[in-house]
Amino acid sequence: MRIIFMGTPDFAVKSLETLNINYNVVAVVTAPDKKRGRGQKVIPTPVKEFATNAGLPVLQPTNLKDPEFIEILKSYNPDLNVVVAFRMLPEVVFNLPTHGSINLHASLLPDYRGAAPINHAIINGEKQTGVTTFFLDKKIDTGRIIMQHNVNIYPNDTAGTLHDKLMVTGASILSATVKEIEEGTAEAAPQIRKSDKSAPKIYKEDCEIDWSANGSVIHNFIRGLSPYPAAWTTFTRNGKPFTAKIYAGHFKRTNHEMAPGTVKVNENNLEVAVNKGWYEIKELQPQSKKRVTAEEFVRGLQKNDELKLAN
Repeated sequence: MRIIFMGTPDFAVKSLETLNINYNVVAVVTAPDKKRGRGQKVIPTPVKEFATNAGLPVLQPTNLKDPEFIEILKSYNPDLNVVVAFRMLPEVVFNLPTHGSINLHASLLPDYRGAAPINHAIINGEKQTGVTTFFLDKKIDTGRIIMQHNVNIYPNDTAGTLHDKLMVTGASILSATVKEIEEGTAEAAPQIRKSDKSAPKIYKEDCEIDWSANGSVIHNFIRGLSPYPAAWTTFTRNGKPFTAKIYAGHFKRTNHEMAPGTVKVNENNLEVAVNKGWYEIKELQPQSKKRVTAEEFVRGLQKNDELKLAN
């Protein structure tokens, strides 16, 4: 089959790599290059970088409904569009190939439809998630399911570690799905929604830590946003506020009489009082500084510094 692959971030690269080895990928569609960093250097997407190195034609449309872009797609005579972590396709694009378009989603659909399924699964304390392949339909993440595979979420998994597990598993399931479509054996079933679990896009304001919450909830929140977009909080150092991203820590369940949000600095430890215990911060990134361990951060404090959480 003649496959057009559509994707943008690192998560999609493993799938493209696997399909390029086993099938006939004739073109790759990805997002336009963007300027990033302090120097505003133009950086290609991870998918473009891989595709270019593999010698695959790359298309970077700004408008997926552009007639010129549609004509270019038609010129490749595609049998199948394969979509991984890309934008919502217009109907004229997803219906173009002979076999339509399939998508890989990082959850067990219909649970966690949306832009951030990996983050939300951990934030909600799930013990298991998975990957799903499905045919694209008019409404996002609602098409008929072809294959699913479960993946366990362990207590110390972060969004980063789970991302990598789902990336590898997803590439394998996607390849198997393409094989079934090619052989004419693929069966698809409609989604039956049994819960209201969703995965909307996460914004910076959604990532502020509520230190009055239960310690296990805070732990899930922090690891579910680590390393990106990262949970954050605001400290004051001798009365001067600064924000800090919190990447890792550990909830210690214990009785205490301290108000939630009370900061305790020991020789090598940084802890915050929470409901039913203490949250020990392990890794953080103070505003405009590099990511450090809590031990390194504490060593950088002066003996008489007063560190608090901002109200």
